[in-house]
Amino acid sequence: MNTPKFLLTTLNAKYIHMNLAIRLLYELNKSDQRVSWKEFTIKENKNEIANFCSDFDVVCFSCYIWNITQTLEVASIIKSNNPSIKILLGGPEVTYDWQSIINHTYIDFIITGEGEIPFQQFIQLYPNIESIDNLVSKQRGEICFHNNATVFDLATYANTNPYQNEDPSTLSNRVLYIETSRGCPYKCEFCLASLDNRVRYLPMEHIKNNLLYLMTHGKTIKFLDRTFNVKKDFTLDIFQFILDNARPENVFQFEITADILHPAIMQFILEKVPKGMFRFEIGIQTVNQKANLEVSRKQNFEKTKEVIIQLKDRVEMHLDLIVGLPLDYWEDIKYSFETVFELFPPELQLGFLKFLKGTPVRDKYEKYGYAFDPIAPYQIIKSNYLSEQELSDITKLEHALEIYWNKKRLPNTLIYITKHDSIFDFLLGLGKYFESRSSFYSYTAMDMYNIANDYVVNNYSNNVIIQELLAIDYYLQYKIKPAEKFINEIDRKEKFAYLEKLQLSHQKYRYTVIPINFNYQLFQQDHIIFQQPTVLVIQYDGKNKPILINNQMIAIH
Repeated sequence: MNTPKFLLTTLNAKYIHMNLAIRLLYELNKSDQRVSWKEFTIKENKNEIANFCSDFDVVCFSCYIWNITQTLEVASIIKSNNPSIKILLGGPEVTYDWQSIINHTYIDFIITGEGEIPFQQFIQLYPNIESIDNLVSKQRGEICFHNNATVFDLATYANTNPYQNEDPSTLSNRVLYIETSRGCPYKCEFCLASLDNRVRYLPMEHIKNNLLYLMTHGKTIKFLDRTFNVKKDFTLDIFQFILDNARPENVFQFEITADILHPAIMQFILEKVPKGMFRFEIGIQTVNQKANLEVSRKQNFEKTKEVIIQLKDRVEMHLDLIVGLPLDYWEDIKYSFETVFELFPPELQLGFLKFLKGTPVRDKYEKYGYAFDPIAPYQIIKSNYLSEQELSDITKLEHALEIYWNKKRLPNTLIYITKHDSIFDFLLGLGKYFESRSSFYSYTAMDMYNIANDYVVNNYSNNVIIQELLAIDYYLQYKIKPAEKFINEIDRKEKFAYLEKLQLSHQKYRYTVIPINFNYQLFQQDHIIFQQPTVLVIQYDGKNKPILINNQMIAIH
């Protein structure tokens, strides 16, 4: 038999993402010249991926909910082209309920759980793999599985760098992932991390050496720890190391549990961390305590809210809600959404409950009347608490949230709505109206604003302020002065008189000068509407975001 060649590979969701798992496995086994690695994306041509893989004897895929469907398609093509090539799967998506996967004729092996030990054994012993722990295989027409909870010693990663095997210049425009611990102390029943309550840390020297390398060559660094702030001293040590070594363009993203954030960490951030350097992902999920307890989740929302408010001017917040938890009815979801939206996070993700393989919520789905899509990502279809129609309606709200809030298209308008009306009802109505006019997946910038304006005119015809705020959001969206819409500029002669009075050069910049009926500066600062007819001056330089110039509001007498 010829010397077998092994390929570590995966299909990432997007090019900017990078798979840490295959890099770690390659780093541990790179002394074996038979092992190579390569990553693709789910959008790439599957035949071309399969052709690349055809040069190897064993192709090993890292599998997740976002790529399992495409991975199986590629594996099938590889096998069709060359039945002698063996396919090995690993990763969280095949660690649990793997029986249906191994039954595919084109899948030969599955590694469950942590991959370091069984993968190393696999390449060392192949093709004699009968004794490998946590390996599912087909032998003599039968499926064999040696289930043994092996735990990899994370100290083994000392003096390793999973990113050193590629061109450093390629790292600057991608999201770089770093792992400092494994496991999670919490037991949320919808999350795979809850299945491993042993929090184990990698060697500090390894963490800092890798972090320094990523800071030097990259920009955005995302920590994979499920709860980064579990240990106060560890968190402060890493934060201080970042401040001592980061470049100005570096951005660091952490997943934290806000209601246990230690006061010393809060004080450190407020006193030392530059604005915009840190991003916190905070999973609120629901403010309905009954729903939280039903999925073994502990949360003090008031403490979480306090932390968010105190840090929001220093740290960029990404807040998460989940639709579909048991005991969470329509009105509960509406209340959670409106309560969290009032915090005005830069990004609010409204996710839908997913029944991940291995999680308790999937095992107990019948108890709550759940129906969910059998195909990844296993999203909820209905339950005893939400009908299929209600869930469908909330997806329309979620699309409107993504388009108009998370992408910063109507920030002023939506803040105003939150202060004066139901933001849940507004986005729900806007989402339904948008779907009646366009596709959520194919639209132009003008489609987006025209649809929103028509919705506002149809539903808020007597509210001049909201129409003016929508126009301001439109005019502030473009680097180049956009077409005149929604509010007409003041008379051309009067406009140039205002520009001259403010000593502004229309030869160097372009300006939009519009009349409005309230003090916009006060609204920006305190979200208060003070009726005052004024003129708003917006300046464009063609390269950067437009600005409201100093003394931009001139009262109309």
